[in-house]
Amino acid sequence: MQIRPLLFALTLVFSGAHAALASEPARDAVKASSSLSTLDEYGSAAEQLVDQALEYLGVRYRLGGTSPDTGLDCSGLVLNVFRNAIGFDLPRTAAEMSRLGDKIGRQDLKPGDLVFFNTMRRAFSHVGIYLGNGKFVHAPSSGGKVRVEAISTTYWSKRFNGARRLVDENHNATTDTFVAIR
Repeated sequence: MQIRPLLFALTLVFSGAHAALASEPARDAVKASSSLSTLDEYGSAAEQLVDQALEYLGVRYRLGGTSPDTGLDCSGLVLNVFRNAIGFDLPRTAAEMSRLGDKIGRQDLKPGDLVFFNTMRRAFSHVGIYLGNGKFVHAPSSGGKVRVEAISTTYWSKRFNGARRLVDENHNATTDTFVAIR
């Protein structure tokens, strides 16, 4: 996997920038430090989501499945990852998830974003979690197992429906909808 080295490299870059700012006047250093904290928090949330998602690789697909022990469907995978990684409780279906957070373009994807696909002749019928480098993790259809695939393949590219960002740079839910959903 190339994701962990990429996240490690980004962490090093941010750490180096933070050290370089230490020689600036105190007021500027405090301002820069708080900006870097924001980036670190987002990076931490995204890294937690990616790491948690990758722990489910190989779990078998099960329609309506919400447990890694008995099998997961696409939305079951996503809700488990968000709950276990960062404590967000999401709605049960991909269509409901597609109404949360901030709508983002394909070119603006960041690790941890939700990616949606039309796989059943209806919008937002499939969901996965973007990992970075054009890859996403998802629970495919019957007979499959949780796996990583490229969004750029012909199959997924033709069916791409959109993306949503549920975690902003401040590691907060980008909508109040998360609070009461269980």
